[in-house]
Amino acid sequence: MSKGEATRQAVLGQAVEVASRLGLSGLTIGTLASQVDLSKSGLFAHFKSKEQLQLQVLAYARESFTDQVVRPALQARRGEPRLRELFERWLATSRDSAPGCLFVSAATEFDDQPGPVRDQLVRDHKDLQDAIVQMFRAGIGEGDLAADADPEQFAHDLYGVMLGFFHGYRLIGDHEAERRTRRAFENLLRNAKS
Repeated sequence: MSKGEATRQAVLGQAVEVASRLGLSGLTIGTLASQVDLSKSGLFAHFKSKEQLQLQVLAYARESFTDQVVRPALQARRGEPRLRELFERWLATSRDSAPGCLFVSAATEFDDQPGPVRDQLVRDHKDLQDAIVQMFRAGIGEGDLAADADPEQFAHDLYGVMLGFFHGYRLIGDHEAERRTRRAFENLLRNAKS
C-alpha cells in the first residue's frame, strides 16, 4: 500500500468515527481536516467534495462491516450455523462499536433526502437483507429450516430485531436488551423450523 493510500485509509477510519458521532451531514472536509491534522486542500485532493467524502466513508464502513460480520459468517456451515454466526457477529458489532453504527444513524439522517448518498445507503441495506435471504434459503436447502418458510420475512424480522437491539442497548441503555434480542432471534429460528 502506498503512503498516499495508507493516509487515505487512516483518514477514512477517522471519518467513520466522526460521522458516527456527528452524522454524515456533520462530516465536512474542514472538520475532518482538523481531526486528522491535515490541510483542507490536502484532504480535498483525496475526496474532491463533501458528497464524495460521504460516499467513500460509507464504502469504508461497508467493507469493515463485511469483514467483521458477513465474511466470517460465510465461513460457518450453510444453514442454521451460518445464520447464528451472522447474528452473533452482528450483535457483537452493534454492541461493541463506538461511538455507534454509521448505517443506523445515516439511515435516519438520509431517509428523506434524495441523492447519491441515500441511494448508496439503500443499496447497502438491501444488500445485507439479500445476504440474509440467501443464507436462509441455504438453510432450507440444508434441511435446517422448513421448506415453506419465507426467507424475505425472516430477513425483514431479523433486521427489525437488530435495530431494536441497537436502540434498546445504545439509546435507551436497557440492560436486558441483549437477552431480549437473543430470545427474539431464537423465536425467529424456531418459527422458521416449524
